[in-house]
Amino acid sequence: MLAPKKVVHRKVQKGRRRGEAQKGNDVSFGDFGLLATADGWITARQIEAGRIAIMRKIRKFGRMWIRMFPDKPIGKKPAETRMGKGKAAPDVWVAVIKKGRMLYEVADCPDEMALDALKRAAHKLPLTTKIVKRGTVIP
Repeated sequence: MLAPKKVVHRKVQKGRRRGEAQKGNDVSFGDFGLLATADGWITARQIEAGRIAIMRKIRKFGRMWIRMFPDKPIGKKPAETRMGKGKAAPDVWVAVIKKGRMLYEVADCPDEMALDALKRAAHKLPLTTKIVKRGTVIP
């Protein structure tokens, strides 16, 4: 499972997701990419589920890049626990996604296969997305 090897702070604040992605918002490595059209958190398990969905489709024909990493720890209190008593221990790791962020990229496979693979990965994610081709202007 994806998680950082070391972190500076064990617990972090919730933060905000205002605005659009300034970095990582274009197709840099592959021919097609999956672009986030909404803000949100994507957990490490969801990233891995998307990776497996893409790799099952493209197999040995293509290459894939994951353009996000879950580096934010999110705490979750146990069920039936009263309020207070401090912040909960880290439970899951999430990647903070802003609108316009490129999530996955695919290359070296037929176009239909790449589109189908990214479509399958999009079904595994909690955000709305769209598939873009390299060289197209992203509004």
